[in-house]
Amino acid sequence: MVGNKELAELIFPEVKETIEDLEKRYPDRNLKSGAEVTRFAPSPTGFLHTGSLFTSMVCHKVAKQSGGIFYVRLEDTDTKREIQGSGEQLLDQLKLFGIVPDEGYLGNSQKGDYGPYIQSQRANIYKVVIKHLLEEGKAYPDFATPEELEEIRAKQEANKLTPGYYGEFAKYRFLTNEERKERILNGQPYVIRFKSNGNHLNKIPVSDLIRGDFEIAENDLDIVILKSDGLPTYHFAHACDDHFMRTTTVIRGEEWIASLPIHVQLFKELGWTAPKYAHLPVIMKIGENGNKRKLSKRLDAEAAVSFFLEDGYPSDALIMYLMTIANSNFEEWIFEHKFEHMEDFVFSFDKMSLEGALFDMGKLCFFSREILGKKTKEEMLQMTLEYSKKYNQKLFDLVNRDHEYFKEIINIEREKENPRKDYEKLGGIYDIISFFYKDLYDAYIKENPLVFNEKFTLETVKEVVSAMKKLDLSLDEQGWFNNMKAIGDSLGFSSDRKAYKANPGAFKGMTGDVAEMLRITLTTRKNSPNLYYVMRILGKEECNRRIDLVLAK
Repeated sequence: MVGNKELAELIFPEVKETIEDLEKRYPDRNLKSGAEVTRFAPSPTGFLHTGSLFTSMVCHKVAKQSGGIFYVRLEDTDTKREIQGSGEQLLDQLKLFGIVPDEGYLGNSQKGDYGPYIQSQRANIYKVVIKHLLEEGKAYPDFATPEELEEIRAKQEANKLTPGYYGEFAKYRFLTNEERKERILNGQPYVIRFKSNGNHLNKIPVSDLIRGDFEIAENDLDIVILKSDGLPTYHFAHACDDHFMRTTTVIRGEEWIASLPIHVQLFKELGWTAPKYAHLPVIMKIGENGNKRKLSKRLDAEAAVSFFLEDGYPSDALIMYLMTIANSNFEEWIFEHKFEHMEDFVFSFDKMSLEGALFDMGKLCFFSREILGKKTKEEMLQMTLEYSKKYNQKLFDLVNRDHEYFKEIINIEREKENPRKDYEKLGGIYDIISFFYKDLYDAYIKENPLVFNEKFTLETVKEVVSAMKKLDLSLDEQGWFNNMKAIGDSLGFSSDRKAYKANPGAFKGMTGDVAEMLRITLTTRKNSPNLYYVMRILGKEECNRRIDLVLAK
């Protein structure tokens, strides 16, 4: 008679270690009471998803504020979907957002006493645990072919039964060990399945740090825990890794709630204490049909973190925005703290919404303007150069024409208590400042007509802008503005709002109309940085040259 231990030895003759050996190798961490050990566990299958950045941000925050450990584990067991180099790219992008692991997989290296931190390098650990489960009769080799599994699925569908490998449908669960040994010795391919004693009609209590206590159907599936290629499945590897890496809190997306019964069952059958779980709400978007849907890699550019990096949004802005999704009290807090020292904010699962938040580009842009508005001209130069060198060659070449000139432009109304906020992303700077450069201005007006307010004739526009040559740029801003108002008054434009409202027919327009005509003439657009400083930077000669170009049209 073949016993469980003999069968386990037949399958894993090379495995000599025991679970007890692993417990000694990976002891409990020596951390202060309340310190959390969290992990970000990406798969190297593509770009960093915005939802993954959200998850890693929360994991990092929970560990840091509790004096614990945040580590990264690379879950690379899905070899068919792996994209070479994407693991390193994920780590590089996380670093840009200030999310740096204390230990774990670091891209081109690993750090820490609880490794390896790459799942494909932990095969021996999984085999030790699976051998133990085989010896305990809690796992078995399964010989079902793809054709047999398809036949089972079709039968379940026809009878409107829950799909899966369980109960009477787990046909190789009921083989004797003698039969299993014979098939193995005959070279028949197999996987290892966990033997579930659950019943999906039963409800089991589970706990979630966000959702609280609730009940969920017990797992009755005999899940695969070791694939035919010798690598574990996610469900099993997660249990082993979180136990031996001593993870205290697993923070992940709410799509994993359905897997909770499997994970709870695995920990229970292995005699291990399960970590705490927190299932984060997913980030949503309004679809074309008007309904909410999950932010999609396939449909939404903003689903990829690279979208924000390539457009030049400050990393701080995206993190601040994501934290407003994470905690309902963060927005008020960051306003009070003038958009600084975000690291001092205390995150709480109690302040997290259960519903998925809609991604709000408008709010992200608001945070971005606030953050860029607080930068010095030197910081803006450095940020713009670093960004444009990687993502925007046209902007890079423009800034490198003259660093001092760029700083003068970018510094308009910056050094004041409430700085001007013209820029919401570094990628938008070129379009905003291009008119400052003579050749770009000339090229634009050569190809494009300037569009003035249609209520004024071209003759009126020319009369006004020609008169603006008299503006004295040596005056301070208020003196300059008074000078403009006086010139406008002399041309029949009112500088007195009350007088204009009382009798609008008595005037051609108001001072604002005069300023708009001049602004469009000098900048080609209705909106620009402060016109007084624009003129000071361009200089009297260039301003008059541009006025003459418009007069000649």
